[in-house]
Amino acid sequence: MTILDLTSHPIAAKYAVLVDVGYLYAAAGEVLLSAKERKEYRVAADELIQALQKHAEERIHGELLRIYWYDAARDRVPTVDQRVIAQLPWVKVRLGNLNARGQQKGVDAQIRSDLEALARHHAVSDTILLAGDEDMVPAVEAAQAYGVRIHLWGVEPPYGTNQAERLVWESDTVEIISADFLRSFFSRAPAPVPVPAAPIAPSPAQVFAGRTAATAKPKAPAGQVTKLGPSRPRVEEVGEHVAQKWILTRGRDNIRDLLPGPILPTVIDTELLIEAEKELGHSLRPYPEARVWLRDGFWARVYREFEIGVGVSSK
Repeated sequence: MTILDLTSHPIAAKYAVLVDVGYLYAAAGEVLLSAKERKEYRVAADELIQALQKHAEERIHGELLRIYWYDAARDRVPTVDQRVIAQLPWVKVRLGNLNARGQQKGVDAQIRSDLEALARHHAVSDTILLAGDEDMVPAVEAAQAYGVRIHLWGVEPPYGTNQAERLVWESDTVEIISADFLRSFFSRAPAPVPVPAAPIAPSPAQVFAGRTAATAKPKAPAGQVTKLGPSRPRVEEVGEHVAQKWILTRGRDNIRDLLPGPILPTVIDTELLIEAEKELGHSLRPYPEARVWLRDGFWARVYREFEIGVGVSSK
């Protein structure tokens, strides 16, 4: 199918990009890595989103409203990656539910609802839809009835097609994103960390003992009163408590995404700090060494959970 050149429009467009992440990841994982499940690969999602945004800017000369990122999570509790994506500018994360069999529920309905609402309220003149399901057709037709142009994007299939024929027919333009475009953002997941038959892990006290010199507070200048900081054991205890709470509320699979550590994504590190400060009842921000102790406690609990020893954080 011929790709129309949208740069010839005399009036600048206002557009949104709607991405069915389940379709995008599954189709890319299949063509790039012959993968059948998401756990088989890793995605540099923030870089991928930036590339898609740039690609859209090259296709439609106008103003981007935002990118809608439709994904799913168990009990709609966002994963580490989804939390990072939600912090990106111009990106709105929409989450459906992921059931026990790994099936997404409610995602298509959210896409259809947003597509129709954007058109009905004249929020956009054009919409890029990266999806493949025939269930999108009624929403596409409804948006077009309000005067919105629908530009369907798909992922290059290994053979045949991976998009519904009717969806292709009803869209105003169609473009296939090549495997080469996507290749640098997808990589095969590392092998699971082996669990030792009889793990012998040093205690946190043993690991931390050699670090006292590195984390010791500098002496205050003469005549200046040193501000009393928080207790190290207490901060480590809070770090472990937050890790335990996250394991229970967010699930082991979610926390496993942080491995092998010990570096925490900035978004997660900030959440850890905020939760710890709530529990302690005061700020840790004036005490850089306390931030290190907090991460040490967090990783100590996470590593015990997965029986891979006690780690020391890095940031």
